[in-house]
Amino acid sequence: MSLLSVKDLHTSFFTDAGEVRAVNGLSFDLDRGRTLGIVGESGSGKSVTAYSILQILADTGRIVSGSIRLDGQELVNAGEKVMHDIRGNKISIIFQDPMTSLNPVYTVGNQLMEAIMLHTDRNKQEAWDRALEMLRMVNVNSPERRMKQYPHEFSGGMRQRVMIAMALACEPDILIADEPTTALDVTIQAQILELMQQLQKELGMAIIMITHDLGVVAQMCDEVIVMYAGGICEKGTVDDIFYHPKHEYTKGLLHSIPTAANSGKKLEPITGTPIDLLNMPKGCPFAPRCKGAMRMCLREPAPLITVEEGHDAACWVNVLNGINHGTIDMELRGGEIDV
Repeated sequence: MSLLSVKDLHTSFFTDAGEVRAVNGLSFDLDRGRTLGIVGESGSGKSVTAYSILQILADTGRIVSGSIRLDGQELVNAGEKVMHDIRGNKISIIFQDPMTSLNPVYTVGNQLMEAIMLHTDRNKQEAWDRALEMLRMVNVNSPERRMKQYPHEFSGGMRQRVMIAMALACEPDILIADEPTTALDVTIQAQILELMQQLQKELGMAIIMITHDLGVVAQMCDEVIVMYAGGICEKGTVDDIFYHPKHEYTKGLLHSIPTAANSGKKLEPITGTPIDLLNMPKGCPFAPRCKGAMRMCLREPAPLITVEEGHDAACWVNVLNGINHGTIDMELRGGEIDV
């Protein structure tokens, strides 16, 4: 049984302008000790997926339908008391900006101790000792002195290390890292990623890495989900996504990043802009930006089908190829399709 199983998750925000369907039918499984990458443009639903798992959505947000199971325990509608026990203990999160995640008027030691005492039965001295241990684990220099300092006295990289220490203080089964290296320079980013991999090996936890940086995905992840407009475009192993992409959006993401192979060439940005989630189209949400879009793409979204073992994609080209090669039943189409 998977450690975390998300099935057909739908999360919406109900605003004065209407319903914003931020996550649309997301499904995935995460096993112990594995790293899952979730990638996509801003607004694709990556962070909302994480907040749905922890149920820390804004007041206007709500899980409309679907299932989230942790070790077989259903979390949707489980209640605040159950989620309070799970947050920090079983699932922890590192937020994108450590400066806004740490309280500027409390010392780092005070905030680390608060998290430990909130989720464990340790007393104040034991919490102090555990906080020191965690700062040493994440390679913060002079931890005794650092415990008495405030967040503004730390560099960006050190603040991120503090956030990692806080997230791992109760040894969670799952660590969600929501773009943990976005505000860091390349050298510190490499150190943080190396640290996370080291701690994963030591603690045996699973990681959900939410990022727009495909370089981070290549370095960290075992499996990848590519999201667009709240849904899954493609999912598979790192090799599947990087070397055998089957969705035009995935190909666009890969073409838009600098690599040694395209050195000296102009990058190819994905044309157009993301769709308005208040007015979702009838067909494939990526169709207005897709160079290979067909008439059917504008009329009906493609189903997420298996193109190879462990590799799924939601694109009509793959559906038609599967039908032509006899690997997909004709009934999937529900009749003739006008391409």
